[in-house]
Amino acid sequence: MGSDMLDGFEDGYAEVNGIRLHYVVGGEGAPLVLLPGWPRTWWQFHKVMPILARRYRVIAVDLRGMGGSDKPDGGYDKKTMASDVHELVRSLGHDRVFIAGEDIGSMVAFSFAANHPEATTKLALWEPGHPDESFRSFPLLPTAAGPNLWWFAFNQVEGLPEKLLAGRFRLVVDWLIDYMGTPPDAIDERSRAVYAEAYDQPGAVRAANRWYQAFHDDIEDAKKYPVLGMPVLGMGGIYFPFVKALTEGRASDTRFVEFPGAGHYLSEERPEDLARELTAFFG
Repeated sequence: MGSDMLDGFEDGYAEVNGIRLHYVVGGEGAPLVLLPGWPRTWWQFHKVMPILARRYRVIAVDLRGMGGSDKPDGGYDKKTMASDVHELVRSLGHDRVFIAGEDIGSMVAFSFAANHPEATTKLALWEPGHPDESFRSFPLLPTAAGPNLWWFAFNQVEGLPEKLLAGRFRLVVDWLIDYMGTPPDAIDERSRAVYAEAYDQPGAVRAANRWYQAFHDDIEDAKKYPVLGMPVLGMGGIYFPFVKALTEGRASDTRFVEFPGAGHYLSEERPEDLARELTAFFG
């Protein structure tokens, strides 16, 4: 879905790291990169982008495998995806950026900061952060005390998800939003249709599966990363405890903000609150 849906922003495409990335850009000021998560696209930031664009040059990116970007067979480890974004920002003429991400985007944002610290002024992430060894311990059978993370296992399956979901991805979009959105109607019919259409594209489900199938590589990569030196902000709603657990000790200057009563989709559930915290942090 293009930027014609959002006043004051325009589409861009860049050939980087052997693939074509789609991004949406607008506003003036210091560059701020926004990275989205599964099962959404750059559009997840449509409520917060106009607010942030009053102060920053906002660049919302469709990650490798997402939306208007290419969906190659490989390269879905977060280190490679971060390299995609790094090449993108350099192609746009920026040496250093603020970078922020949600869900899969939070993992890529952290990897960007770890692998390209010279290009990272500050890092903000939420819901949940970069994979570590704890990801290997998620229970297959959900418990009353914890979330039902069935899609972590589902996305590991080779080939079957794209066959089951061909032309039917709206089922996944609605289930996840109804399960983790507070309130679910914060993500309206228009947005749900945008996400369903994006993941009904050929190759989109396969590519999204690859983000999850690469977690083992991401965990091993994280073991080699140094403690981050730039300021880091971790935020969360329903999964705030995961954010703290995945981020504490991995940066020398870390602060946390919890959104009490929020669900998983902060950029659409709490756009004004999120924009306020990002602006206060990035300055």
